[in-house]
Amino acid sequence: MAQYTRLEVIQQMKESGMVPLFYHKDINVAKAVLKACYDGGARLMEFTSRGDFAFEIFNQLIKYAIEELPGMILGVGSVTDAAAASQYMLAGANFIVTPVFREDIAIVCNRRKVLWSPGCGSLTEIARAEELGCELVKLFPGSTYGPGFVKAILGPQPWTSIMPTGGVSTEVENLKGWFDAGVTCVGMGSKLISKEILANESYSKLTEDVKNTLEIIRELKH
Repeated sequence: MAQYTRLEVIQQMKESGMVPLFYHKDINVAKAVLKACYDGGARLMEFTSRGDFAFEIFNQLIKYAIEELPGMILGVGSVTDAAAASQYMLAGANFIVTPVFREDIAIVCNRRKVLWSPGCGSLTEIARAEELGCELVKLFPGSTYGPGFVKAILGPQPWTSIMPTGGVSTEVENLKGWFDAGVTCVGMGSKLISKEILANESYSKLTEDVKNTLEIIRELKH
């Protein structure tokens, strides 16, 4: 079961402002990426369930995090049905992120008091997700909507917490646009954990990039 409560998870998301996300079929690469992000100061990671046997990789990865990386909150993304969400929660997932809004996932996550962040693309979807107890909405794909959409949503619903994913990069100007609009945190995948970094095993660079990005976000939030 989850090591961290949904309140602890959302608090860390608010404090750090970034959730790195990635998938890799090689457990050794996955461990190296997780460790590099951890060394850079990240205390959240979304492992995206996008490949065959992804569950087996996650199973090993979360055991590694518990044993070797104290304070690392590991969750799962790209979850598309309640059965998969339940399976990952039984393996210890601390949060569940979905590309779409599904009530069946909300129910199983709420049953275990695990934070879930559904992919939403309209004010109606966001409001319905919050009626079902959603703490943090994933705006996806972020590149389609942009910071202006976030600002517009927070006009009538200033209580809404939003995490854009897709279209978020490590550049100051990009991050400033999102945080000025009022996002709670950002989800960052290939713009942070690039194919080049993975191919070249440039884990020290990844550590430095994570550290720098977190510093930029800290400055923007204060």
